[in-house]
Amino acid sequence: MSGDGDMTDFDLPIDRHSTGSVKWNRYAGRDILPLWVADMDFRCPPAVLAALHRRIAHGVLGYGEPSAGLLDAVTGYLRASYGWSPPPEALVWLPGLVVGLNLACRAVGAPGDAVISATPVYPPFLAAPRLAERTLARVPLRQAADGWRWDFEALERALTPRTRLLLLCHPHNPVGRAWTPEELRQLLAIARRHDLLICSDEIHGDLILEPGRRHVPLALIDPAFAERILTLMAPSKTWNLPGLGCSFAVIPDPALRRRFRREMAGLVPPVNVLGLTAAEAAYRDDGRWRADLLAYLRGNRALLRDWFGDSRRLRWICPEATYLAWIDARAIDPVDPLPAFEALGVGLSDGRDFGCPGFVRLNFGCRRALLAQALERLAPLR
Repeated sequence: MSGDGDMTDFDLPIDRHSTGSVKWNRYAGRDILPLWVADMDFRCPPAVLAALHRRIAHGVLGYGEPSAGLLDAVTGYLRASYGWSPPPEALVWLPGLVVGLNLACRAVGAPGDAVISATPVYPPFLAAPRLAERTLARVPLRQAADGWRWDFEALERALTPRTRLLLLCHPHNPVGRAWTPEELRQLLAIARRHDLLICSDEIHGDLILEPGRRHVPLALIDPAFAERILTLMAPSKTWNLPGLGCSFAVIPDPALRRRFRREMAGLVPPVNVLGLTAAEAAYRDDGRWRADLLAYLRGNRALLRDWFGDSRRLRWICPEATYLAWIDARAIDPVDPLPAFEALGVGLSDGRDFGCPGFVRLNFGCRRALLAQALERLAPLR
């Protein structure tokens, strides 16, 4: 349901072939269902589509900038959703969250310094330090029976005097953990002891699937540390707007914000007017569409839980957040199991890209009938 009173049918088939879709073009002309990149197959909320139609009808698509209305929508959303009230001047608008990761690595420290992160992790976390002439230290997460965990002792051992920045994925992509306040407090304690700054990617924060759980921005865990945190957010995952390229950083510290903006100069274009329009509409929507989406994703997650419960060779830990399933397929192939899935007509993300050979990632942000079809195809691997 949306603010316009229209019901969204998440079971509605939508043909994305021949639409320039990165997701669907990967296997064009092949009978392979694409369940890889984090791009849902659902229509945007009606309120967002209506706002875009009005903007197009205006007829002029010139250079844009964030309006007072957009700033009000975002700050109001952060306040209502999390009880977080960063000042409007702390927001820096970006044409994509990956841009923010790369800028953070450039804005903190100097060439030759180190950045640390936990693996497996979203691939740009692994690439951004190298592109910024920083070294990357990887700390593997621990796979426990009830979920993935930080290895805090290993994290501290991996730190050096040249480590300047911790890249945090919160909630975590691909393992689907929604980190608890206690886990985040432990991270902050380590960061304080070692004088680290933290870049917290919170793009999946509004996709918590566990009933009763709520996303807590890292910057709220310890207000005394908040000025050493650079938070990255976007409407793109929650409201399915990735093609419009609109995200923002929340950087309370003016000096860090100046360094961040300096790295943007001459390289980072402004957000396009349609991205800005869609973002404002998404953050102003009444929340019913997102509630319906979360209910649908929980249904898809339940389907996966039942399917994996009967599997002898494929293992997973049920995600607490995101619409992504991280699958241990080392029993199929300890290095590269992806071809076995593609041979059965299902295209997933390769775990090696996340720093974890032998795993694959499945995007269940799709019609339930399509997900069921994919699982039927994968039956020989169970």
